[in-house]
Parts: sequence; structure tokens; C-alpha cells
Amino acid sequence: MTVESSKVAVYGLSTEGYRIASHISNQGIPVSIIDDSSGMAITLKPDIAKTYSSVTSFIQDETLLDFEPFDVAINNASFIFFSPRIRKSWPDARNHIVSKFQDVIKHVSKDSSIIYTVPAGFGVNNENITLIEHRTGLSVGKNIFYHYMPISSISSNLFDAIIGTKTELNSNFASMLSGLYSDKSMKVVDIEAAEYIYCIRILRHYGLMSPIFEICKFADNNFQHQNTETESFDEMYLDDLVGGLFDLNTILSSLTGISPLTLLLKGNIATVENFIKHLTEQIKIILKKYELKASKTKAIISWTFDPNEMRGDRLEIISRLESRLKDYVGDVERQDSMFDFYSSEKKLIIVSCSKTDFQRLTENNPNSDIIILKATPLLGQSNIQA
Repeated sequence: MTVESSKVAVYGLSTEGYRIASHISNQGIPVSIIDDSSGMAITLKPDIAKTYSSVTSFIQDETLLDFEPFDVAINNASFIFFSPRIRKSWPDARNHIVSKFQDVIKHVSKDSSIIYTVPAGFGVNNENITLIEHRTGLSVGKNIFYHYMPISSISSNLFDAIIGTKTELNSNFASMLSGLYSDKSMKVVDIEAAEYIYCIRILRHYGLMSPIFEICKFADNNFQHQNTETESFDEMYLDDLVGGLFDLNTILSSLTGISPLTLLLKGNIATVENFIKHLTEQIKIILKKYELKASKTKAIISWTFDPNEMRGDRLEIISRLESRLKDYVGDVERQDSMFDFYSSEKKLIIVSCSKTDFQRLTENNPNSDIIILKATPLLGQSNIQA
């Protein structure tokens, strides 16, 4: 079978899933992308993939496209990518993912390949393989195939070039992925090694960032003026801190008992919650410092992110941040960085949660009386008029 004669199904109308589907469709390979909320598969032709550059625009015109039952799309596919939208919190997220995966594998055909793109903890892929063999009666590596291709939301590239497999990589599969990776290379290892490598990358990332967020809670203005490294601290935002939260939780959920590794994971997860608490307490300090009344103050969370990404951590964290801010300020809104600064008569405190949002705010802010609080380790303030 040539790569052109292969059929592909991508389970999950997520940004990551759509990127895979559109990349493959542009090669002239038949692709169906499955909306995991409706259970319908949508045929993604090359002209459609070129017309809609993002899943957001694609979803807006979804009713104009061709549909088929998702079980038919999976049954006809030689390659099935599993990239669902996950909108459950831990520990419910694990059961949610397993349930979706079971929906997929009960419709797969003999000799097909399943590509699991959800970051997994230790041993999760072996559990998936056991589940596949139990539900299908097929043998992974012989008459059905399984690959682990974790998608990262942390690295500058959406797709880390790592694939775990128990067999040699199918030439059609390798050809299909060509160009998906920015470095044009793929690190192909066994599945256990892929789990270890990915987990190391996540913990290395947080090992550099979490200590900074934790220590800077104790810093005063004197430290900010003396520390020569604060410029790099200003490059880290809440958005960066949340980026791998799902990954930390999925690794932790695969472990049992108490060990240095579990404590390390729990500590990094706690850093996120600690920072949200520290951030909201800073709002209370600002209200007191500038003698602002809660009833005459409006807090705006400026955080622009992709609502269709596979992970739902940012949606969850912005809800928790909004809830905490309402303890101090009754009027709290979520906005992107391009809102109308003159639409409110109240004193505005804007919490800028990403580098992009802060840059847009400072470029487009016509009102110097607005308080902008950067959600960075040192919680820098700007544009304050006393």
C-alpha cells in the first residue's frame, strides 16, 4: 500500500489534531477529522485544509462540510491519530481519556496503526497496548500497530520529534509525518524510552522555572533593583507556568506511593496554585496601597490563548484565577489584550498573563491611569498613576 492510498483518521477536533490532519491532507492523503464532542467525522480535503488555517476558523464553518459516522472513518483508516480535547480535571481526566480511547479502539481494523499523541506517564502505553489486544483480539506488533508520539505545549515547536514504537517505523507513516517536525528529524525509540525522555523534558523545564516563582514570592523591591537576572524573570509568565501542568499530572497519576519523584512532581504542581494565591493577594495589596474601593475597581484578566488546544489547563486556571480575584474585587472580566480601555468608569487593574498580552497592552494602552500587573515571578507593575 502506497502512502497516497492510505486513509487517515484523526480523533479530536483540537488544534493539535487539526494540525496533523491538515498537514497530511495537503499531501493528497484522504483524512477524516473526528469531532469527539459530536462523534461525527468530517472529511478534510486539501482545498479545505488550505482554506482554513486554524481549527477555530474550521469549526465556525463546520456545518458546510461533509460528515460521516466516526466509527466508519476509524474502521476505514490505516492510521488513527488519537488527539482528543481534554476538558476534565485530574484525577477525572485519566478516566475521561481512557473512555475516549476505548471508543476509538473498538472500531479499528486489522493491520491499522494507532498513534497516541496524549502525553503519558510511566507504563500508560503498555496499559493501552493491553487494552487494544483485549478489545480487538489482535496482537500489537503483528497485525495491529501502536506508536506513542507525545505532543508538547511547552517547547517552541508544538511537536517534539520523538516517537515510541515496538516495531520498525512503517515507511508510509514516516513519509506522512515528513515536514511535520520543524527540525525535519524524528527520534525513534522504544515506547518505554519515549516515556522517560518526555518526562525528563517536562521536569527539566519546571526545574528551571518553579524555583524562580517560589523564591521570588519572598523578594522585595530591593532585590528587584539589585538582582542582575530579573530581566529573564520578566520573560516568565503564568501562561508559561501552566503550559505543562497536564503533563505533570499525567506523570504523577502513573506513580504510586511516596518517592522523591512524586514529591518533585507534587511540588511543581503546587507552584502553580501557590502563584495564583500570591497573585491574587497582590491585588489586595494594590487596593490598600492606592486606597481603591472594591466597588469602584474592575479587575481584568488579560490572557489570550487557544481555546481549542488539546489540554484544558489554561481554561481551568483562568476560571480559578477569576474566582479568587472576586474575593477582593466584585467586578472581574476576562479579556484579550485589545479591549476598549474607556468602556469602564471604574479604576482598572489588568492582570497580564502572557508576554504577548503584556506587549499588546503596553502598545495599545491609551490610558496611563490603568494599573497593569504582570503575572511574572516578581509581579511587576507598570503604568501606575498615584
